[in-house]
Amino acid sequence: MEKHKIELIDQRLNVKAEPDPEVTETKPRRKYTAQYKLEILAKADRCTQPGQIGVLLRQEGLYSSNLTTWRRQRDAGVLNALSPRKRGRKNIERNPFAKEVASLQKENERLKKKLRQAETIIEVQKKISEILGIPQDHGLEIER
Repeated sequence: MEKHKIELIDQRLNVKAEPDPEVTETKPRRKYTAQYKLEILAKADRCTQPGQIGVLLRQEGLYSSNLTTWRRQRDAGVLNALSPRKRGRKNIERNPFAKEVASLQKENERLKKKLRQAETIIEVQKKISEILGIPQDHGLEIER
């Protein structure tokens, strides 16, 4: 009776009483931290006698290609980039002239609008003078 209750609980929790003897086809991929890589590279750099690097690699279960790849990463600065950084928002470098540029652009738009308005008024005045037959003084042309 007691054994039956344990089996029911195991079935509900999907717990297997016996370990699975089947071997997986592939080993899970190992992941190394940047700190571990730098430690191994430091140990490898301290090796001076022939065969010491081989001993180190056997102790750690690594291949020489790991060292080669990690050295390239270290030289490129990739391993330092993986180290922990300060969390939070990053400081954004502000252009010291950004406010001045923004105000000048705003003023430029304001003046363009004013110019369009003045040109529209001048066109309307020309058309009114044409309709009323008032002669226009052509000597006051505006140069652009």
